[in-house]
Amino acid sequence: QVHLVESGGGLVQPGGSLRLSCAASGSIFITRAMGWYRQAPGKERELVARTTISTTTTVADSVKGRFTISRDNAKNTVYLQMNSLKPEDTAVYYCNANLRVTGSDYFRDYWGKGTLVTVSS
Repeated sequence: QVHLVESGGGLVQPGGSLRLSCAASGSIFITRAMGWYRQAPGKERELVARTTISTTTTVADSVKGRFTISRDNAKNTVYLQMNSLKPEDTAVYYCNANLRVTGSDYFRDYWGKGTLVTVSS
């Protein structure tokens, strides 16, 4: 069993900053990638940023230059530093991990329950 636990969401004013954290735990053999997705009301879930075990990073154009993803492989933890937040960043942010559990030959995606980020004055 794998658990992803997110923290760090909340209410922030436009222009402010937040840092999200996500820790993966359980019988994890290897984590191939970790990242963040978000879903705003009435919209589809979209990729925000993702980083792989080879440190390849993908960042959505809408947050480039404002959001930074980082990862602590030893702790199976991924972070999302969000600066210069805008009202349109308001969404539920979900942590994602693509990993292989001990005893399995396959990689699969796991998701956290999500953390709400609200950007409003």
